[in-house]
Amino acid sequence: MSIKDAIERSVKAVGLRASVGQGTATSVATLGADLTCTATEGAHTFHLALPEQYGGPGGAPSPGVLGRAALAGCMALGIGMWAARRDLVLDSLTVKVEADYDVRGELGISNDVPPGYTAMRYVITASSRAPAAAVRAMLEQAVKTSSYVDNFARAVALSGEIHVTGS
Repeated sequence: MSIKDAIERSVKAVGLRASVGQGTATSVATLGADLTCTATEGAHTFHLALPEQYGGPGGAPSPGVLGRAALAGCMALGIGMWAARRDLVLDSLTVKVEADYDVRGELGISNDVPPGYTAMRYVITASSRAPAAAVRAMLEQAVKTSSYVDNFARAVALSGEIHVTGS
């Protein structure tokens, strides 16, 4: 089955029954020794570590690296899906994500500085023999429908619970 056929099959299934495309994804992270962490979701396992300047060992990506990579990867794969749906051949594609930060907020040094990013940007560079207007329209549609662009750009409701045991 081609990429386009697989996507169109999913579009049809979700269009007929929305519940097919709805669910909850769950990742679990477990703190290890020396500020390392193992995160799992389904059959996938990821190793993370804080860099040496935060007391970690380095040697594995930090959560920030994975977050930026998730955004860049989601955009690149989404563009690939939309290119297939529109029968556009891309000769090359790169998505670069940049994030500005000020660690004073994360380290609790300043309440006036947010602990997260202060700004984020992406740069999409695509090469194709297809008409530039068609490629640009496809890229714009891919960005508009990217779940991770939406997750980063829109304030998603976040709730939490804290459980303390052994006290």
